[in-house]
Amino acid sequence: MQIWPAIDLRGGKCVRLKQGDYNRETIFSDNPVATAKNFESAGAEYLHLVDLDGARDGAVTNRQAIADIVQSTNMQCEIGGGIRDENAIRDLLEIGLSRLVIGTSALKQPEWFAKMAEQFPDRLVLGIDARDGQVATDGWLETSETSAVKMAEQFAQLPLAAIIYTDIATDGMMTGPNLSEISVMNEATNHPVVASGGIRSVEDLQALAKLPVAGAIVGRALYEEKIDLAAALAAIKA
Repeated sequence: MQIWPAIDLRGGKCVRLKQGDYNRETIFSDNPVATAKNFESAGAEYLHLVDLDGARDGAVTNRQAIADIVQSTNMQCEIGGGIRDENAIRDLLEIGLSRLVIGTSALKQPEWFAKMAEQFPDRLVLGIDARDGQVATDGWLETSETSAVKMAEQFAQLPLAAIIYTDIATDGMMTGPNLSEISVMNEATNHPVVASGGIRSVEDLQALAKLPVAGAIVGRALYEEKIDLAAALAAIKA
């Protein structure tokens, strides 16, 4: 199972939100590049980036910080947040990102998303962020009437790199992942599933690995030193 340490960017800084609430922000670092390098030094091969400003405003906002991170490390990096058109996709891939996470536009413009997935095979990740099983969009500010499973099934035939499933209720709360919902998503799709939200310990990561899922995104637990990244990577490999 791949472990993806997370860096959430807002105003060029490394922050974390609780349950996606922009009013419940904790700033962990003014230097996201240094944070990324620390993850790489611990043995990380993958890095999950989120442009929080972009997710809310509908356009990539923290481009310079993203580019600095990608160009300063050798990890495979992915970014989500504010990717709404083909120009943004091309620009971000040219920066050197390995793959891009698209959620809001996939739900609201499914034909466009399907076209982009065919045009950029194995480079796009479907981001499914769910609140009580329903897909949330626009930086989690809106909740749709589409179920998470239905959204996954809708794009089953596309050449996607993965599906990232985030349970909003657990995100940033350090209460453990929603294993039952993640398991349902895992069974509903043939695409690799990456779990996000609530991971607080190595034991949580081991539980996800046993489902099994393809990957797990870890954020607040690393910043609050509840999880030692090097030890977690060793435990999962073992």
